[in-house]
Amino acid sequence: MDRQFLLAIDQGTTSSRAILFDARLNPVASGQYEFAQIYPRPGWVEHDPEAIWQTVLKSCRTAIERAGAAPEEIARIGITNQRETTLVWDKTTGEPIYNAIVWQDRRTDEHCGRLKQAGHEPMVSEKTGLLLDPYFSASKIAWLLENVEGARARAEAGELVFGTMDTWLIWRLTGGRHHRTDATNAARTLLFNIHDNDWDDQLLDLFDIPRAMMAQVLDCAADFGTTEPDLFGAAIMISGVAGDQQAATVGQACFEPGMMKSTYGTGCFALLNTGARPVASNNRLLTTIAYRLEGQTTFALEGSIFMAGAVVQWLREALCIIDDAAEAEELARKADPDQEVYLVPAFTGLGAPYWDAKSRGAIFGLTRNSGRAELARAALESVAFQTRDLLEAMKKDWPDRQISVLRVDGGMSASDWTMQALADQIGAPVDRPTVRETTAMGAAYLAGLQAGMCPPPEQVAARWSLERRFEPSLAEAERQARYGGWKDAVSRTLCARD
Repeated sequence: MDRQFLLAIDQGTTSSRAILFDARLNPVASGQYEFAQIYPRPGWVEHDPEAIWQTVLKSCRTAIERAGAAPEEIARIGITNQRETTLVWDKTTGEPIYNAIVWQDRRTDEHCGRLKQAGHEPMVSEKTGLLLDPYFSASKIAWLLENVEGARARAEAGELVFGTMDTWLIWRLTGGRHHRTDATNAARTLLFNIHDNDWDDQLLDLFDIPRAMMAQVLDCAADFGTTEPDLFGAAIMISGVAGDQQAATVGQACFEPGMMKSTYGTGCFALLNTGARPVASNNRLLTTIAYRLEGQTTFALEGSIFMAGAVVQWLREALCIIDDAAEAEELARKADPDQEVYLVPAFTGLGAPYWDAKSRGAIFGLTRNSGRAELARAALESVAFQTRDLLEAMKKDWPDRQISVLRVDGGMSASDWTMQALADQIGAPVDRPTVRETTAMGAAYLAGLQAGMCPPPEQVAARWSLERRFEPSLAEAERQARYGGWKDAVSRTLCARD
């Protein structure tokens, strides 16, 4: 074969995308299709599993067709996915028992609250590095078993299995032959002991979840199974899997301790590589697995922001004050600099470092002269402020390391205005790579690494290419004043402090 391609499946929160990369990880062609967001009640968010499956298939076939690639030219498949989104299905028929419950969903807030009040959070955090929050998968599984008729009995009889979106896709792609996940996705369930690298019986008992429901956990670069030949015209091995933020960490070549990336998609997720030693957080960040290769785990500190690009979507779809994301940036440039308007986008609660599930969005500082431009600026600035919240917490948790630069990716990183605001707020350079499809590229790299097509991490790191660096330009007094206004706005929004 003259050509060898790597097919990356990027299954996101609002769309499924597939990108075909060549052996040097250059993107060749892509396909992307959105699917509906389902909101049965306030605070509830669901996805139709079949819609996700169909958009994945269509995206892959579109990318292959646009590249003019023969099925035999696709060497491996890598998968990256929205994390924590939870699905339970019949292991014989493959039929889901309910819609997928999305990571943003807050229906299990009371369940998590009861477990906190009972004093379980320290044990859970010590084992998983996470907090007792509806964000993660465990309480979602528990809800499904308790609220879907017959689910509890079927699960205890060994008839049902659980998976995050990577596991669901592996199951479907392989014709139901393999029930597998990788260490990064397993680490986001509240059921996986990140020190023992295994499902934890004490945690499974806490949430009353049968162990038989859980998938086999593999390294990020491993043999996850081979696709059914009729799906793409040939049987293709799946050999790379990582949750979207971990895949972006790999794609950004953050392989050394102290390196940090921040991805701006629906939400914002910042990961700081802490090496082979997990760093426990005293500032309500998450200790998580960055990646696991050849049985060796690399850990990270993570801060999760629920609303980043979703805030721009809210401006467009709910307020109808912009037609597209680019218009938000244009408006922000025109905003009156003397107005101090702050938007706290707690539409589904606040993530790190606050973890307040009961908070809701609020706008502060409106005057009679406030308009579209000021709202747009406040929306974009909220992303910069929230990122600074994360970095300030990381500095406290890991004071021995200096975070000298932040690598960014995701759709929102295309906004020059937002990236400049980010650099101004964190007081450090922000680096945007030449190839911004870092999440998909990370999945492709993991697949290629397992296949022997891609070089080891240290050689890939040397290839990382800078497209633009944003240097901080805001005067220190103004930087601190703007951030002080943000902190005041957040304090007025918080509802449930521990």
